[in-house]
Amino acid sequence: MANWSIRYGVNLRKRNRAVSRDKKTLYECDVCGRSAVKRISTGIWRCKHCGATFAGGAYMLKTESGRTAERILGQMKKGE
Repeated sequence: MANWSIRYGVNLRKRNRAVSRDKKTLYECDVCGRSAVKRISTGIWRCKHCGATFAGGAYMLKTESGRTAERILGQMKKGE
C-alpha cells in the first residue's frame, strides 16, 4: 500500500516507511512478558494480554533517550 502523502524524495519515503513499521509493531510487555503491546494513540501503549498501560514514545514503545534515562537511573540506584 503506497502512502501518497509523501510525494518527493526517497529519504522521506524511507523514513515514513520506518516510522509506520515501528508504530504498528507489537512490543514485549514489561509486566507479562508477551509480545502484545500495541499503540493506542500518540505516546500511549496498552498490552492486549494483561491490559497494562504504558507511556512511551510517539512511534515506538521505548525511545533511545528513554533507554538512556533508565540506564542512568539504574546506575544511580546501584550507587546508593
